[in-house]
Amino acid sequence: MGSIDEQILKAAKEIVVKFIEGGRISPSGFQETFKNVYRTVEETVKGRSQVPDAEAVKKE
Repeated sequence: MGSIDEQILKAAKEIVVKFIEGGRISPSGFQETFKNVYRTVEETVKGRSQVPDAEAVKKE
């Protein structure tokens, strides 16, 4: 696992733990929430977002 992947994993874990601590999700929802947060962080860091860029939408 590369350094960037380790950082993504740690960031996703910290985000989900904060959600649990803040009462936003229950510990039983960890698995599903973690998957979603991990994918979002990974797409953001690696630039593979499926969401269209706001500038690209304006040009259309």
